[in-house]
Amino acid sequence: MARNRETALATALCAMACTQLGLAQVAPPTILTIDTENQVQYFLDVSDLSKLATDPNITTQHEPANFGMNVTIGDIVAFNGQPAKGTITRNTHSLGLTTAPQPGDAIADTNRQALAGDTFEILQANGTPIGTIMTFGLNAGAPPPGAPSSVTTMNSTILGGTGVFLGVRGQMGQFRATVPVRQASQTEDPSNRRRNGGGKSHFVLHVIPMSLPQIVTTSSGPAVTHSSDFTLVSASKPAVAGETLSLFATGLGPTVPGVDPGKPFPSSPLAAVNSPVQVTVNGNQAQVLAAVGFPGAVDAYQVNFQVPPGTTKGPATVQVTAAWIVGPAATIAVQ
Repeated sequence: MARNRETALATALCAMACTQLGLAQVAPPTILTIDTENQVQYFLDVSDLSKLATDPNITTQHEPANFGMNVTIGDIVAFNGQPAKGTITRNTHSLGLTTAPQPGDAIADTNRQALAGDTFEILQANGTPIGTIMTFGLNAGAPPPGAPSSVTTMNSTILGGTGVFLGVRGQMGQFRATVPVRQASQTEDPSNRRRNGGGKSHFVLHVIPMSLPQIVTTSSGPAVTHSSDFTLVSASKPAVAGETLSLFATGLGPTVPGVDPGKPFPSSPLAAVNSPVQVTVNGNQAQVLAAVGFPGAVDAYQVNFQVPPGTTKGPATVQVTAAWIVGPAATIAVQ
């Protein structure tokens, strides 16, 4: 059994090394969504800095004259419709761009409210850090050409990210706020933000990741093995509905414990992928039993999963997802 496992893994790891050129190609874009709650926009409206964040009560603040500055803080509650945690922070500088200005507005050929830099620090629902996405752009007004159809406003560029989102780029827009962001003075104590409540927003990110989660392809087919003996799933030895399989993939991102870039994963303790990992078979969710960095390998992972009961016999498509970014499909045989 050990020899079969070593043979299968050696084949998979060789395939990983031989396909790095293909993996370096530009990954196709994907759509991610972020839902936030308790968003409060704190306006800098006092000159006495000793008064900042001192008022325990709910404060009110009307948006000041143009060129004012404010900071928004909110809670991330869902990522791609799945429960998540984290924080959105926004630094905003009012512009008041408009084609029909009133006194104090800025005349322009476009209608935009402000310059804004957003940071989304994202955690799994259990509190495990995943990574950060950072954007910069223009608030309000129409979305840019080519934005996803669900975007109704905003024109921001995705500058990059950290963790599993290292190297991402793309654009971000917003569906109208379902509950308006609450405006407050920066004298208000932000420790009471959740108790006092705030707005709800839905952000849509058109993301081009640096790489995709991808099942390795060997000369004999996808690197998907029977967990019982680590022989490759094939037409002559197909998988069975309900069976536990192991797939070998690249691009699943950071682990816990972490490893330095370019360093191999440890064997003890095993390095668990810190992003949500999902596997589907013919589009149906499979139970993921483990997702770890393969010991001694660099950017090579082993994911154990159970073929969903009731999976139809014949060719079956398998896809792996990490941090809500879906990889390309591979095909295995199911008996």
